[in-house]
Amino acid sequence: MSSEQDFKDIAPFDDSEFSEKMSALVREPGFEHAVRYVMPQIDFEEFVKGLLNIHDKRTFQTKVMYPFLEMLAQKTTSGITVGGLENIDSSKAFTFISNHRDIVLDASFLNLCFLRNNLPTSEIAIGNNLLIYDWITDLVKLNKSFIVKRNLRMTKALEAAKQLSAYIHYAVGEKKESVWIAQREGRAKDSNDVTQESLVKMLALDGNGTVVQNLLPVNLVPVSITYEYDPNDYLKAKEFLMKKIDPEFKKSPHDDLLSMETGLLQPKGRVHFEIGRCINDAMLPLVDDTDKVEVVKRLCAIIDCDIHCGYKIYPINYIAYDLLHKVDEFKSKYTADELKDFEEYIEKQLDKVDIPDISSENRAYMKEMMLTMYANPLKNKTTANSIVCLKATGDIPVRE
Repeated sequence: MSSEQDFKDIAPFDDSEFSEKMSALVREPGFEHAVRYVMPQIDFEEFVKGLLNIHDKRTFQTKVMYPFLEMLAQKTTSGITVGGLENIDSSKAFTFISNHRDIVLDASFLNLCFLRNNLPTSEIAIGNNLLIYDWITDLVKLNKSFIVKRNLRMTKALEAAKQLSAYIHYAVGEKKESVWIAQREGRAKDSNDVTQESLVKMLALDGNGTVVQNLLPVNLVPVSITYEYDPNDYLKAKEFLMKKIDPEFKKSPHDDLLSMETGLLQPKGRVHFEIGRCINDAMLPLVDDTDKVEVVKRLCAIIDCDIHCGYKIYPINYIAYDLLHKVDEFKSKYTADELKDFEEYIEKQLDKVDIPDISSENRAYMKEMMLTMYANPLKNKTTANSIVCLKATGDIPVRE
């Protein structure tokens, strides 16, 4: 049986460590700088006094993170809504698996929805590539995050995957703590959300049964995240262009920091979370299937379909689809003013791209990629809705 000690390097801090780790964190100049940057009006000394009077993760989330996230929601969104809360049995723990739009806020806003509805928050998976300073690692582990080790050599990568799988099984099965993990490593820059097969394989590593038998205990629940506007859309378009120019292009840690800062502080419009049903029942027909490759493909298809069906579609998604494909298929879904506003928005976002003397051809390419980002959720939801009837009859969608 696993124990907390087996996961000490990746697990959230235990409450017995909380005061010691918090005392060290508040002395970090980087932490002070970050707090003052995000909340410029704050009295930092009083803020620190409050933090030092907190001695466990739950109180930290309810007394500090809850009001902070509400402040962010008020300043940077036009409202956060949630559907599917009836699918959560608060007496059980789940593995919430969602599409990935924003580096920081996807799981944070989901937890805000839980806090608003007096439901337990989930632990959050976060890649160590984002933890560029030790104090950031301490902060996220104080806030119920666990670490996903990335960019390892093959042998070490397998060991890390086994440890991560074992931790998620331990958290859900023994600690009775729900966890959140994105359906893929990194964000889908074009918003074409597809579950990585390697993620499903990782989750199934812990246990001695078939893939499905090993997955049943973690209670997988697909969650759909929709941001009306993606503050990082122009940065993603720039990255597409840089990779087109140089296929070997890699983002720097500074790029990741800029993406996190932009996602946190810039407008997002309306935000919606749709919580699906636990897919255990949908997996049962595959429980004894030993063809791991085929089973994983089918499970990914189930997750993808549920996530795509849960998208909230806004007028700009219809507009983007029509502009991208040069059609007026969805013109009844938006007004002339909404079309004009969105076209102006796209141009203003493109103006932010800091590439000197950019050619009209390259600007047009980035515009195409931005339209693709906003059109893909509509495209995927339309496709997913067409196969829901197959799921209802017991047919499981198969990934090509």
